[in-house]
Amino acid sequence: MKGLSLLPVLLCGILFGAGLSVATMTKPEVVLDFLLFRDLGLLIVLGSGVLVTLIAYQMAPRLFGKPLCEKTFATYSAALNARTLIGAGIFGLGWGICGVCPGPAIAGLGVGNWPMLYALAGIATGAYIQGRWFPPR
Repeated sequence: MKGLSLLPVLLCGILFGAGLSVATMTKPEVVLDFLLFRDLGLLIVLGSGVLVTLIAYQMAPRLFGKPLCEKTFATYSAALNARTLIGAGIFGLGWGICGVCPGPAIAGLGVGNWPMLYALAGIATGAYIQGRWFPPR
């Protein structure tokens, strides 16, 4: 039963990856052009993602009695502190240097962009270092 409950997660991941691919976010040069303000076409992608997320977060608890894969909807607190700001800055620098964030890097492998493995190795290394030496308080 556990495997079947992960089916919606898999389907959403496939849909997300396909969307990133259609939006050309699997090409670092497109993302870098966006970050350098040469091509602002990814603003449509960003705006669409924000809009869909906003609607989903506001409407899902009202339309469904419970989530598909859990017993209840949960809320999580987030703190805006030095650790969050430093981590966001490091993440942003890495994204700006290579033109890739985790989602498009994985989707890039699906379209045969194998150099994305370098970015994923960096992402995995950063996540390991953060978890090993800077665990949550």
